[in-house]
Amino acid sequence: MQIFRSKHAVLGAAAGAIMVIAAPLVQAAEVTVAVTAIVEHPALDAVRDGIRDELEANGYKVGENLTFVYESAQGNPATAAQIARKFIGDKPDVIVAIATPSAQAAVAATSDIPVVFSAVTDPLGAKLIGNLDKPGGNVTGLSDMSPIAQHLDLIKEVTPGAKRIGVAYNPGEANAVSLVDLLKSEAPGKGMTIVTASAPKSSDVLAAARSLVGKVDAIYVPTDNTIVTALESVIKVGIDNGIPVYSGDTDSVQRGTIAALGFNYYDIGRQTGKVVLRILKGERPGDIPVRIAEGTDLFVNPAAAKKMGVSIPEPLMTRATKVVE
Repeated sequence: MQIFRSKHAVLGAAAGAIMVIAAPLVQAAEVTVAVTAIVEHPALDAVRDGIRDELEANGYKVGENLTFVYESAQGNPATAAQIARKFIGDKPDVIVAIATPSAQAAVAATSDIPVVFSAVTDPLGAKLIGNLDKPGGNVTGLSDMSPIAQHLDLIKEVTPGAKRIGVAYNPGEANAVSLVDLLKSEAPGKGMTIVTASAPKSSDVLAAARSLVGKVDAIYVPTDNTIVTALESVIKVGIDNGIPVYSGDTDSVQRGTIAALGFNYYDIGRQTGKVVLRILKGERPGDIPVRIAEGTDLFVNPAAAKKMGVSIPEPLMTRATKVVE
């Protein structure tokens, strides 16, 4: 990385003469960070904002020494691939790819420009890297693998009688497939079974949610970008049919799910920004271990619970990081 130095004049008198001494101050070099996300929704937008703010907090300011480019694929993997190719042509210093489909597109497009992924559930399963500790090549990043066992415990705490858990997901999203596999692995030990419904596109989500009616005791919305984009459709099905709806991300609680134990995605953005900074300072991406996102928040929404025919236990209310009014 290039470093620009400014000269600071220091005046001092010596032997009757005035001397001007140049004292270097290190300033952040001009850089370009190109960010892409598979779709715009509150969690992924928060990641983007956190990255930008972490860079700014460390001396990289938009309009001064930072060009911060952002492109959304609007939920279309083909568009994600187009954006990746465009970024390669623009030759930014770092590409940040938010969510699995955009990360897959960026990694497939270049082996030279550093790629930092974020909000990717299973980077190994998505074939972004071959090793978490030593990713190698030009790729590293941050995983937001959900604490699935704790999510199922949360559902049991609010709705103890829930045995059949419905999950709408996009089978074309590698992260969603990994989460469903993990749910199916964890559920039997909790006395639960998982009932799935396929929704390859956002426009399919309402029908997928409706197909679960009469088959499940509760619905769980994983951190699947396709489903989260159309979350209100799932919530409507829950309200209309008295089925509690839970989510894997806390931003969805503010949109109407009952509860979630999840990450603060703005904080994930800040953590991702720290990885970008390491690369801008000269570290090779392949030498930076992939990080698992830190910190979990418990959000609850009593009003949403009431609409779906349940109430949130007082101990859970007391433990909550945030009670959505």
